[in-house]
Amino acid sequence: MSERKGQLPIMEDFYTIQGEGKYTGHAAYFIRTAACDVGCPFCDVKESWEIDDNQWQSISDIVDKVEDAPIAVVTGGEPLIHNLDELCKSLKYRKIRTHIETSGSSPFSGSWDWFTLSPKKRKMPLEENWLHADELKIVISRPNDFRFAEDCASKVTENCLLYLQPEWDKSDEILSEIIAYIKEHPKWKMSLQTHKFMDIP
Repeated sequence: MSERKGQLPIMEDFYTIQGEGKYTGHAAYFIRTAACDVGCPFCDVKESWEIDDNQWQSISDIVDKVEDAPIAVVTGGEPLIHNLDELCKSLKYRKIRTHIETSGSSPFSGSWDWFTLSPKKRKMPLEENWLHADELKIVISRPNDFRFAEDCASKVTENCLLYLQPEWDKSDEILSEIIAYIKEHPKWKMSLQTHKFMDIP
């Protein structure tokens, strides 16, 4: 995939409330990059998988829009498809916390205050990315996903926070099983997509 110096393809960006993981409830500016080579069937932003030519923005313009937000969350698509060093450098210069949400399937770049790793079975994280994870988030849609979650947990550091998150469209079916699993395996915590309950982006 061709890159453009000083630019990134952005599908959307918006100021909202973080809905998932440790920073649930915090004000955060989301920067959703375009392009994904993982293609999860349960993805709720499939329109982020491709790049339109008009989506390229200068990194300086992107950072200007973040303004006084305390946290910038870079997500996708799959953000690590792109080199994120310059974006992080510009955000940190303005004293904005840098968070990323990634499958970890592309090479590491950037400088992150918080690294959320959400592995996907169809394209697993690169070895280098397991050790960067501050939190591991596993989407659960069926009972055999718990085994996948434990396999992933064995690869992160002992300080990494562990979250199980019900697939939104399967919540009615799987939530009770996740609750029971966490009660039996309390190293795991629940992550809910609270932004969807609040009806915000």
